[in-house]
Amino acid sequence: MEYRTFGDSELEVSVIGFGGWPMGGSNYGLVDDGESKAAVRHAFDLGITCFDNAAVYGVGHSERVMGAALKPIRDQIVLVTKCGLAWNDEVKRVERNGTRESVFASCERSLKDLGTDYIDLLLVHWPDVYTPFEETMRALEELRQAGKIRYAGVSNFMPKMLEECRRHLGIVANQMGYSLLERRIERDVMPWCEENGIGIMGYGSLAHGLLSGAMGAGHQFETGDWRATGHAFGLPIFDREKHFPANVEVQDRLRAIAEREGHTLPELATAWVLAHEVVTTALVGFRTPAEVDEAARAADWKLTAELYAEVAAISDEAYQRNVADELLTPPIGNWNPWNRQPQRFGTAGLSPSDRTDD
Repeated sequence: MEYRTFGDSELEVSVIGFGGWPMGGSNYGLVDDGESKAAVRHAFDLGITCFDNAAVYGVGHSERVMGAALKPIRDQIVLVTKCGLAWNDEVKRVERNGTRESVFASCERSLKDLGTDYIDLLLVHWPDVYTPFEETMRALEELRQAGKIRYAGVSNFMPKMLEECRRHLGIVANQMGYSLLERRIERDVMPWCEENGIGIMGYGSLAHGLLSGAMGAGHQFETGDWRATGHAFGLPIFDREKHFPANVEVQDRLRAIAEREGHTLPELATAWVLAHEVVTTALVGFRTPAEVDEAARAADWKLTAELYAEVAAISDEAYQRNVADELLTPPIGNWNPWNRQPQRFGTAGLSPSDRTDD
């Protein structure tokens, strides 16, 4: 396993990160908690030290499952979670909320759900344009001074937002979507982060499952699966009328290349993301120990320049087709980071009243 530090900080993590969204059980279909815990422990055994979560994943369920699995090894791993989204009971939706009160409340809940007394890296999940970034950053600094978090960062923030945040706090990470089918951060986010010493946590490294190799053209998502809308953060990669069939063909082309090289498609997709040094860790949402094995092998695969270029050419063709039909205001709760007028509200699969394991 390879390890990298977040930008100019001293926070070191494995290049493969364990993504906790699927184990929340509310947006990816049915998930077995026992299998999730086994996957967490197996990931650690293979050298994975970065474990990512968020307060809204399953309304805390994912944090509780992950926290329980990590308890015996808490001091040997880097625990990342997110604040900045809160349930608004009046409108029955998740709200972007970067106020001091919300950040503090979210952090306290996460500490409880994770079963820990400190968080290694706390990220602001989405930018709240209705709250001054100064207020949000100062709240994070207060938490750091109190010993409740070690480092602070953001998620889905654009360069101008990052510049404003850096005026008030030395953030070390920006979590953004990045995969062979999602390359929007190459426009400006990736260069800015590299120049300013901020590490990128790439989420959706397998294009939210499309590059897992498990989806055929006739794949059907379970009830409640957010991908059934056809869009992933504004990109129509699951749109059945036009893009999904074409993307499955791209998947097959990439799989053939991976097999030619003696690897699997997920290994190729992850290794390609990690070929970019500014990417500190590539997040993969694991459900089972077997899925962890594949990703761990990707960490040791260094693509040659020729292979990288061959894969990038196929990727660019698919990405340009998908991004041409980008929705800036997708009708789902996971907003598009590139929307110039960010929504404050979004739908959510669960509300606080759905918490069943308190």
